[in-house]
Amino acid sequence: MKMKHYRAPDMRQALRLIRDAQGPDAVILSSKRIDGGVEVVAAVDYDGDAPTEGVDTYGQMPAYDQREESYHSRAQQVAAALAVRTQSERQVAPVAERAAPAKVAPPKSAPAKAPSRFSSPAFDDLEAVEPATMSEELRTLRQMLETQFATLAWNDLSRRSPLQITLLKQLTVLGLAADLASELVAQLPSKLEPSEAQRLMLAQLARRIAVTEERWIDHGGIVAMVGPTGVGKTTLIAKLAARWVMRHGPRGLALISADSVRIGAQEQIHTLGRLLGAPAYGIEGVHELPELLDHLSDRRLILIDTAGLSQRDARLASELAALSNAHPKIETTLVLSAAAQAGAIEEAVERFAAAQPVSCVLTKIDEATSLGGAISTLIRSRLPVAYLSDGQRVPEDLSVARAHQVVARAVQLSKKSGATADEDLLQRRFGAVAHVMA
Repeated sequence: MKMKHYRAPDMRQALRLIRDAQGPDAVILSSKRIDGGVEVVAAVDYDGDAPTEGVDTYGQMPAYDQREESYHSRAQQVAAALAVRTQSERQVAPVAERAAPAKVAPPKSAPAKAPSRFSSPAFDDLEAVEPATMSEELRTLRQMLETQFATLAWNDLSRRSPLQITLLKQLTVLGLAADLASELVAQLPSKLEPSEAQRLMLAQLARRIAVTEERWIDHGGIVAMVGPTGVGKTTLIAKLAARWVMRHGPRGLALISADSVRIGAQEQIHTLGRLLGAPAYGIEGVHELPELLDHLSDRRLILIDTAGLSQRDARLASELAALSNAHPKIETTLVLSAAAQAGAIEEAVERFAAAQPVSCVLTKIDEATSLGGAISTLIRSRLPVAYLSDGQRVPEDLSVARAHQVVARAVQLSKKSGATADEDLLQRRFGAVAHVMA
């Protein structure tokens, strides 16, 4: 056992010195007040069975030894150490009173303190430590123990199930969220060939993606496109309108622009209408929709372009609520850019939920480097995908969504971008849940 004495102005600085010098496995043996600060005795390689000469010790992290300990026994010891260290840190000093020195009576001039069930000088040092400092130290200690526990679990999973590690790496390269990747891998049979396991894993991923049929071009409807600024709503309307004209002719089609914010937005819709030979209308807001839709009741397909608003815009909730209440036959579709970050896609789905979208369209797939974030959000929200848009050509760069094609495109993009996932990244993402998959 390597034991060292540390002196510092206060307990916080003493703990920092111990952690820097002896690492997270250091064990605090005792502490006491001295002139100008505190003195703390700490050790590493501490043997809990060795005599301590009246000094109580803290719980210590068990060493990882594959030859002598099973994974489950190590996990139990780690959990016990966490509980012991947390309790000990709250008390700062050893909890046993048998080793505490006799308490010196305060001077007669000093007011008497209330009796305490802790009488050690080290516990008295707690008065000099601020509650915020103690909370920070507890959080640091807990994080260290949780990290060590995750490392044990990950090492055990790597040793026993190398195939699961390979599959987790593939899903991480796709950009899939860690919780979904863990669920997919945990559901796979344990005895599979690598190639078969990969095919089954991607098939299970595809089954989780909801899609819709091409009902707008086949059956028509009143469809309002909503989404953040710059996701390609107007271009999407042009592709859908052109596809309708190619199949049914301009008869039965009408275009509406409710975007009075972006300069030239309504002129784009009017130009598109002239090119396709279909009527196009511009309105100042969604409050004018009811009257106009009643006027267009004979049209089979009505495409509505709405103003693009940021998901943090204060007007967003009221605009979406007005749109959803404008007409009972309006079908709202959320347009999402696949090139956006995963967090931005998730936030857009959450904020635009007030419009009650029944489907979504993924645009700008040609600009994306990964589809994992979009796929993860769509699976969590259970929002069906209607179309995929991957370019500016009208109407060629638009296809009906197929779940297996979405997964195949995600795999293609990951290979094209050269994405990788090293061991450290995998351990950080899956270490905390490795014991569930083992």
